[in-house]
Amino acid sequence: MNTKTINVGPVLSCLLLLSGCASAPPLPAPVLISNTCPIITPCSLMPSHPRTNSDLELDLERTEGAWALCAAKVDIIVDCQSRETQL
Repeated sequence: MNTKTINVGPVLSCLLLLSGCASAPPLPAPVLISNTCPIITPCSLMPSHPRTNSDLELDLERTEGAWALCAAKVDIIVDCQSRETQL
């Protein structure tokens, strides 16, 4: 029984060309990046009505913590604005 030999080269090249005809999935939408400084909230101090020296000391610690938080917010904005002016 004789079998025909098939030249494999043209068949493979046709299959490779056909695989390129498939549609590709759509690209994802680009992500927008905002290069602006963050929005911060105003600094505020809690009202206090100390009655004893320990209440006064606690209020002082809370006030110093609130000032430190406010200073950190200001530093963030200053750093961001200085980076934007350098660009």
